[in-house]
Amino acid sequence: MAQQFLQHSSFILYSLFFILAVAFSLMINVLFLRFFKTLGIRNNSDGTIIRWGALSKPSIGGITFYILFLLSLASYSILFEPSQDAYQLGFVGLILSCGAGFLVGLADDAYNTRPWLKFGIQLLCGVILISTGISIQIFPGLVLNWAVTLFWVVGIMNSVNMLDNMDGITSIVSTGIIVNTIYRIIHNGDITNMHLLVLMGVLASLVAFLRFNWHPSKMYMGDTGSQFLGVFLATMGIVYFWNDPYASATPATGKLMAATIMTFILPILDTTVVVFNRLSAGRSPFVGGKDHTTHSLALLGLSDRKVALVFVGFAAASLGMNILIEEFITEWEHLHSVLFGTYFALMLGFFFYTTRNKKLKSRERLRERKISREDTSLQN
Repeated sequence: MAQQFLQHSSFILYSLFFILAVAFSLMINVLFLRFFKTLGIRNNSDGTIIRWGALSKPSIGGITFYILFLLSLASYSILFEPSQDAYQLGFVGLILSCGAGFLVGLADDAYNTRPWLKFGIQLLCGVILISTGISIQIFPGLVLNWAVTLFWVVGIMNSVNMLDNMDGITSIVSTGIIVNTIYRIIHNGDITNMHLLVLMGVLASLVAFLRFNWHPSKMYMGDTGSQFLGVFLATMGIVYFWNDPYASATPATGKLMAATIMTFILPILDTTVVVFNRLSAGRSPFVGGKDHTTHSLALLGLSDRKVALVFVGFAAASLGMNILIEEFITEWEHLHSVLFGTYFALMLGFFFYTTRNKKLKSRERLRERKISREDTSLQN
């Protein structure tokens, strides 16, 4: 199907749209950098905000994500003959939930909102999706499926937010998830799917944003970007991985879970490790810290750019795993669950090892002193 797509006239259309969307995103980001210098930069005099880098930068990248999301939706009716699927209630749910995520993120960047308000909006995003027919449907019982859907939406929104702790990381992880989703849609020949154009638009905005977010970055995506991406990616995960609309028969639950976990493995692993380590240390998992897997890799000696490249490798491995599942495994067996479960366990063990290494504490203290000196020199 992928080869047929390359020969299809739609390939040229999608390519032109993607190139124009990247160019448009670059232009918007340049304008934002020039005119919006303080969005997301808060007073740090009370010491409550924990930063990996010494410099504060505007958190404006997420605005571009949302603009391209809306433009992609609007462009669909121009580029394609609208189908009945384009007017289903699920698209309304996607627009409303992504809008809510964007607005709460924007409010948090502008005013530093209360954690309970952000959590409440995250729950609302899940409720909107469920109310409009977008929910996980593989478990027995409606209530259980709804509960898992809410947990999934809130969890991914927080996971993406927590990953936004070092230059380029969230952009890379989100790009990997979107590429996995695009591959699945194209592989199944669903060329005129509205989601495909929207995914292309958001991917273009991420590629353009990486131009400014690669180390040393000029801007951050902020909560505006991470909250929007969180609900958007969570929705795509429900529609194309948890529920698999392309399965000819009822697929094995193990296969659905394996494909979903392989796609979202990086945010799942990072959040699992961070929450476990903070709870075991008697700290709240909702209070920020420099105990993420990215930080640990940096403290083990990798530069910020090399950490980002490591995550590029992990994202590429996730795509490879999904291609393996989609292309070569027709009948799911227990052996497959064991193999993919082992891969997940090895990755989890590696991430735990990096964060629990005893040498990291002394290196972190040295780095804190370096940042403190840089802050002092900047103030002087």
